[in-house]
Amino acid sequence: MRGGALLDTGPLVAFLNRRDRFHAWAVAQLAEIEPPLLTCEAVLSEACFLLRHDPVGPDAVLELVHDNLVQVGFHLQAEIVALRRLVRRYSQVPMSLADACLVRLAELHAGSVLLTLDSDFKIYRMHGRQVVPTLMPTSR
Repeated sequence: MRGGALLDTGPLVAFLNRRDRFHAWAVAQLAEIEPPLLTCEAVLSEACFLLRHDPVGPDAVLELVHDNLVQVGFHLQAEIVALRRLVRRYSQVPMSLADACLVRLAELHAGSVLLTLDSDFKIYRMHGRQVVPTLMPTSR
């Protein structure tokens, strides 16, 4: 995949949770993508929280990072001006920190595609006007 892939919380959780209704979709998508997938600390934190009742859930998230299958794509402090701009622009949605980081990652990694379950990414724009390229299940 040219430009690489970006990973949102939903597909990450679905990949690790066999009971998730999007598990098969997430497994199939990740099987087609050459690692590493880029994400941000906020996504990893959300995924660990959502998987907290699974005895191996949070560790499985961290294992993906340890094994370099998932990498953190940027340093939040270095991108704070752009992140604040995005959060202010989409305050009515509202935009989470994780979503802002993923939009910024898409801006920084031209040609990348975002794996997500979040329809808000149909609203968000890169560089003010460009659609964020996404890959999401057809039936939500």
